[in-house]
Amino acid sequence: MATLKAAHISIRAGGFTNLMSRPRRSVSVRASDRLLTRQISTEAEAVASRLHKSGLLRTQGLIGGKWVDAYDRKTIKVYNPATGAVIADVPCMGGKETNDAISSAYEAFYSWSKLTAAARSRYLRKWYDLLIAHREELGQLITLEQGKPLKEALGEVSYGAGFIEFSAEEAKRVYGDIIPSPLADRRLFVLKQPVGVVGAITPWNFPLAMITRKVGPALACGCTVVIKPSEITPLTALAAAELSLQAGIPPGVVNVVMGNASDIGDSLLASTQVRKITFTGSTAVGKKLMAGAAGTVKKVSLELGGNAPCIVFDDADLDVAVKGALAAKFRNSGQTCVCANRVIVQEGIYEKFANAFSKAVQNLQVGDGFTEGVAQGPLINEAAVQKVESFLQDAISKGAKVLLGGKRHSLGMTFYEPTVVSDVNGEMLLSREEVFGPVAPLLRFKTEDEAIHLANDTNAGLAAYVFTNNIQRSWRVSEALEYGLVGVNEGVISTEVAPFGGVKQSGLGREGSKYGLDEYLEMKYVCLGNMNSN
Repeated sequence: MATLKAAHISIRAGGFTNLMSRPRRSVSVRASDRLLTRQISTEAEAVASRLHKSGLLRTQGLIGGKWVDAYDRKTIKVYNPATGAVIADVPCMGGKETNDAISSAYEAFYSWSKLTAAARSRYLRKWYDLLIAHREELGQLITLEQGKPLKEALGEVSYGAGFIEFSAEEAKRVYGDIIPSPLADRRLFVLKQPVGVVGAITPWNFPLAMITRKVGPALACGCTVVIKPSEITPLTALAAAELSLQAGIPPGVVNVVMGNASDIGDSLLASTQVRKITFTGSTAVGKKLMAGAAGTVKKVSLELGGNAPCIVFDDADLDVAVKGALAAKFRNSGQTCVCANRVIVQEGIYEKFANAFSKAVQNLQVGDGFTEGVAQGPLINEAAVQKVESFLQDAISKGAKVLLGGKRHSLGMTFYEPTVVSDVNGEMLLSREEVFGPVAPLLRFKTEDEAIHLANDTNAGLAAYVFTNNIQRSWRVSEALEYGLVGVNEGVISTEVAPFGGVKQSGLGREGSKYGLDEYLEMKYVCLGNMNSN
């Protein structure tokens, strides 16, 4: 069976373990920025102190309803990306802890799956209520360990909690079917039953929402879960788990392990008690998980990398297009799988759009997420900055022009200037792969067919955006785009009530909406015979 040893390299390569072993690149910092950095550190320390007092700053794993350390007492550090300061030490768990978490989930599955749908719904509703009641603390925790602006973090809490609320409602609507029998003495039924124990592996860019989007429907259907959050941002997952306990969700239904990604992943893949793997992250790691799941023939749902096109036609409303492209590109500092990775602009509006878009980007305030008015925080770590730099250098060497930004921010650390690049073409890394940073590449096109070809010329197929005032064109282009999600005249399209997922190498399955529950269910056909006898 394939293992995650190779995948572990790509998971951890972006982590602080590697960062701390390398000298930081020196950056010139103004005196005013040094003062701001000290203010950032003070504010972050105050937030961490408040979170600790609230009881939501948990620093142990959760197995069978008990908070536990790694069995060998090893720990990993969780850093604030805005300051580099250590927030907490959490257990560096591995295979043994994961196997115990699986056993705990397996034991809890029998009783949890036998509850009525209405009972599970009530537990989920209580969890949702607690998430909303602690929205401020959870938002602060997300900003502290992930770096996004507090306004965005609070939005993530509402968005993430929405999946729990929706799942609570849909738990009571998992319907089977009755099939008319071709034989008079038989009755044919279709039952939908929970798949079993679910291994949920989640990324660092949405440390709450990527968990609730998986765990909500899993619990609604009667499954139990072992959550493996990113080792970079585990604290939000632990806080959410604490609130699940406070909601009365029984021990063993929700378990959280973190630490050695390869050992945890291999244990989830090898276990015959785990019947499903759900993963959000890179395409490379998703392929490893898919291969590893084949050994025990698990169900798999994967939400993987994207290369989202944002197509702006000549007939688009310029203000709407600029606003939409700005939101689609720079949310979370460009660190989302649905970020506009290529802004493809028709030649008749190209110069106007480039000027208006650059002006809007120039107004984005960069800084610590706790500072009022900040629209872009730091990148998650040094490796992320170096990736942005390498992609940008590749583009410049091949003829691209930097219209705005293009360098590290004077704040230092992993802050990077919001960047706009023109004259980008399909041979550059910026248009071939996800940059996962605050860089907007502008590409030019002439005809609608050319735009569709440029947009589809990738192995990815997650999200796409189209800006046009022509209703016929919006239908034609939306149907022609090889993507799982399409936003027309809108740059923020994710919601818990609609199916989220990609095509091609952007993944398998859907999350959110009524369709998302099907990922955690098995269909069972039952034939009752001899029904006409007394």
